[in-house]
Amino acid sequence: MRDDILLEVGPLGFQWTTEDPFLFCVHHDDAYPAGNEKLGPRASLAGRNIGQDFEGKDGWRMYHGDVVPGFPQHPHRGFETVTIVRRGFIDHSDSLGATARFGQGDVQWLTAGRGINHSEMFPLLDPERPNPLELFQIWLNLPKSDKLVEPHFSMLWSHMLAKHVASDDAGRKTEITLVAGRIGDAVAPAPPPHSWADLDR
Repeated sequence: MRDDILLEVGPLGFQWTTEDPFLFCVHHDDAYPAGNEKLGPRASLAGRNIGQDFEGKDGWRMYHGDVVPGFPQHPHRGFETVTIVRRGFIDHSDSLGATARFGQGDVQWLTAGRGINHSEMFPLLDPERPNPLELFQIWLNLPKSDKLVEPHFSMLWSHMLAKHVASDDAGRKTEITLVAGRIGDAVAPAPPPHSWADLDR
């Protein structure tokens, strides 16, 4: 093991402590109820701070949404975001004209560069059963030379992602899904231009 890798063990909470070049890392794990005809929760929103609902009441949050949970249009600049969705779905739209509904193992990679407006909403598609959502989002600060590059939107669909199975000394297996880089014979799809994940930088 390399000496410059710091290993720490801690609880997997909502937001994680980060070090450069990571700006922000968050784990969203929401137990949304059945959805209504507007793709929002078929549950009362009473007692929630609509527009700023981060409390996790009843196991879920509306975030900045007032009908559908999520993050309505907002700007980013000078960094890249990687969004890995394990369960549930996200509806994305942005000022580049890109739109996508993704989830269930898909990954979105967005280079904000000189600036982009985008929206990330969490539609509750099932009107009969719960709509769980679990995702990880990482923000990476772009180096000074790439702060004002052209913005870029990429989708890495789950079937495109390489898998690697590692075994420990006791024979226990762990499956690793590669979003960036390589491990063993498994190689992730090429990252967007001007990304920290570009191994040839």
